[in-house]
Amino acid sequence: MAIISSTRLIVASILAILVYGMNAAMLGSLLPNLSQRFNLSMEQNGNIAFAQALGLIIASISVGPLVDNKGKKTGLLLGLSLITVALFALPIASGYQPVMALMLLQGVGGGIIVTAANALVSDISPDRRSSTLNLLNLFFGLGGMLTPLIASELFAGDAIKLCYLIAVLTAVTLGVHAVTAMPGPTGERGFKASEMSVVLGRPQLYLLALLLFLYVACEVGVWNWLAKHLIAQGVPEATALRILSLGFALGLLLGRIVVSRILLKVSTGTVMLMVSVLMTITTYLTLVASDITVAAIAVFCAGLAMAPVFPTALGMTGDAFPKATATAMGIVITAGWVGLAVSSKIIGSIASGDDANLKTALLVLPAFSAAMVVVSLILRPMLARK
Repeated sequence: MAIISSTRLIVASILAILVYGMNAAMLGSLLPNLSQRFNLSMEQNGNIAFAQALGLIIASISVGPLVDNKGKKTGLLLGLSLITVALFALPIASGYQPVMALMLLQGVGGGIIVTAANALVSDISPDRRSSTLNLLNLFFGLGGMLTPLIASELFAGDAIKLCYLIAVLTAVTLGVHAVTAMPGPTGERGFKASEMSVVLGRPQLYLLALLLFLYVACEVGVWNWLAKHLIAQGVPEATALRILSLGFALGLLLGRIVVSRILLKVSTGTVMLMVSVLMTITTYLTLVASDITVAAIAVFCAGLAMAPVFPTALGMTGDAFPKATATAMGIVITAGWVGLAVSSKIIGSIASGDDANLKTALLVLPAFSAAMVVVSLILRPMLARK
């Protein structure tokens, strides 16, 4: 029997989350090239993005039992294989419909990786689960920053080279996982159909799912609409993009480093309540700030506040569901991807395509953050009674 090394497991998990972060940020760099090649409309661009989100949703809701029964390695190898195939095929796609199919496939692979990698790390250090998950998801943010940087600085916007590079990196990660010994499923932690009613019958599952839905809708709202909002307020485009990348993204990275230490001493329920309150304040300040410096500081602080929510919510899920962990995580993560799919549609429909209404529409962000405060208050005593 191969010796299982916690260090090698962590390295493999980091690589998986890093390449997934690079994949998740790639669509924005690919769409201009795809639009030009195939003369795509804005509606078709939106459909391609939705296909990727649909793949994430399908994978997250369905992969949990597979991972619980067959092991995390099976899930990680499957997810990485699907993404590798999709990325090598994208540059030679012949039209709009093949691109849609490949982005759906990439989304399925990404959804599998997120569930399996987080479930794996959740098992490595059960006594420090949320802290470890925050450190792991730091590399998702790093991957998200690397993709546009590589695209602009190394490849001068050449989406084909970017696609092949990330495909190669994903294939290398697949090879690392193939030779890394990982714990197999056990009867204690594996999924059993008889336990599904127990998982679905606990209110914690739905509260955690609602929490992640609200959070992802807020984060995606910032990524997709903040720059447009700042530009509508008279901020130069280059400055607005700099505030988004160096302000919000850097806040996400630094926040996960800081909170990973805080979680060693403070309960997950308390941390979640605190950051939800901070999200409400900072997203509101971002929208009402009349001074660009104040707005930039508020955006950075919003990134710091949002940083721990996703991994900490998964840590809370692992704590609440020691059996069928991947199944419970898959359901909670799926709710997050639903938030991703509907966030921009909600904001866009309120704004009605008018930049003058965008500030009003973006009040969805502090409103959803305030709803997270309420959910956290309800969850906190439930988790304390675990």
